[in-house]
Amino acid sequence: MRVEEAPAFWWRKPGMAALALMPLSALWGFVSGWRMELAPSASVSVPVLCVGNFVTGGAGKTPTAIAICQAALKAGLKPGFLSRGHGGSLSGPLQVDPASHRATEVGDEPLLLAKVAPTVISADRPAGAARLIAMGCDFIILDDGFQNPKLAKDFNLVVVDARRGIGNGLTLPSGPLRAPLSVQMARADAVVIVGDGPAGDQAVRETARRGKPVYIARTVPVRKTVWKGRRCLAFAGIGDPVKFFLSLEEAGADLVSRQSFVDHHVFGDEEIRDLLAEAAEKKLELVTTSKDMARLRHAGHLAEELAERAQVFDIRLEFDDPRTATLLIDATREKAEARSLKRQAA
Repeated sequence: MRVEEAPAFWWRKPGMAALALMPLSALWGFVSGWRMELAPSASVSVPVLCVGNFVTGGAGKTPTAIAICQAALKAGLKPGFLSRGHGGSLSGPLQVDPASHRATEVGDEPLLLAKVAPTVISADRPAGAARLIAMGCDFIILDDGFQNPKLAKDFNLVVVDARRGIGNGLTLPSGPLRAPLSVQMARADAVVIVGDGPAGDQAVRETARRGKPVYIARTVPVRKTVWKGRRCLAFAGIGDPVKFFLSLEEAGADLVSRQSFVDHHVFGDEEIRDLLAEAAEKKLELVTTSKDMARLRHAGHLAEELAERAQVFDIRLEFDDPRTATLLIDATREKAEARSLKRQAA
């Protein structure tokens, strides 16, 4: 079963479909822009670095957040992740336990983050931040939440996928932008372009025009050589399955079959049977993403069977300049210190 998550016209020059939705986009843009301009309702005593994106869907936030967290750990900090827990039924504040929690409870991304550092999900982000601080964390990495005004952020790093960029540059539902680009750019402290492709150029130009730094990064397979020549059935329910398929091919895999699903997709029994049957009939190796694997674990007998038979194409994010993560952490800490001094002087 192949499912498209986002309308194809979002990623093309605006046409009739996008223009027909412009009245709704104008309303969405006004509300979302006004919301972003609200003063934060709460701040916390430790630095907060937000990893977000301009558009709905995937851009590479999770591997970026993990790369920054690993640098923070090397620097002797005690970082913690704060997430909304998208796709999960629990609202928190709750510390994620990857050994016992299910993706349907806490979301798939928090399960991945929790393997790296303490992770809390919370619909109330200030309450979630307070929970992390109580756990001993001295540096908070907010996974998404760039457009949410509730918690004060010391540094906003916006991730842009170089292949998809900001699409047609329009706000929902005419395009993929979560809020007007001008409003979002005004609140971004830096942009990181992930991967290769011309679609990120507009974001680069807009960022440079405002005198803010642009960083370059790419996702690379953790184990590249093991995929060469292997005949695979690749399946993924992430923001951009095509990017996953291309990465597998670049690693040398022979993708005989590709099955894509919507982001955060919960696999049904019939879908799982179809995947297992096709792999058996064509003698293909099943391969998926770490996010999809997180959703399959503890999700029932058939899901566990698929998880056991499938392999994960693990990736990590590498900045072109190895110093980037450290620079981002230092900038966040400096802004947090300035915020603290300003509060003390008030």
